[in-house]
Amino acid sequence: SALPEKNRQIVRVDDLEMAFTATPWPLPVGQHFRLDMAVCNAPSAGTPTAIRVDAEMPLHKHGMNYLVRVTPSGKGGLYTAEGLMFHMPGRWRIIFDVDVNGYSRRLTKDLDVE
Repeated sequence: SALPEKNRQIVRVDDLEMAFTATPWPLPVGQHFRLDMAVCNAPSAGTPTAIRVDAEMPLHKHGMNYLVRVTPSGKGGLYTAEGLMFHMPGRWRIIFDVDVNGYSRRLTKDLDVE
C-alpha cells in the first residue's frame, strides 16, 4: 500500500480491500479529520468509479452532522476524504461505499473514539 504503516487500518469485503489512515490520529472528538485511502483490490474486483464515506454510531442510531467530500489524490487508487467530524466519544462505524463494476460494495470499520 502507498499509505504509511503507522495507524493504517484495513477493511475488506470479498476481493475488495481498502487501507486508510486518519489525520490526526488518534481520532479526535469535536474536530474535523481527514482520511487518506488506498483501494488495494484484486484485478477481478475492477477499478472503483466512485467512493462515498460516512460514519454512524451504531449504539446511538445516529450519524455525523457533516457531508464528506471524497477526491482522488494522485494515481494508483489513492483517495482523500475530508469533512469528517465525530461530535461525541464512543464507538463509531466508518462506512465506505465503493462503486465498482456497476454496483456498490459496502465496507465498514468500527473504531472507539475517546
